[in-house]
Amino acid sequence: MEKLLARFVREEEGQDLVEYAFLIVFIALVVAVGLNTFGVNLRTFYQNLSTAVGPAVVQPPVPGS
Repeated sequence: MEKLLARFVREEEGQDLVEYAFLIVFIALVVAVGLNTFGVNLRTFYQNLSTAVGPAVVQPPVPGS
């Protein structure tokens, strides 16, 4: 039993898999936060653009009036 426990503690085959999984989760979180921030900034940009250009837009006349 002691040999089995010692072998289990020394074995490192699964360690690489766990490290890669943590790395993938970390990268996914960074991408998600970055995309969220980018989306908020892009929405703000278009809202500001719409506010600035909105008064300059002329509505076409309604036909028949």
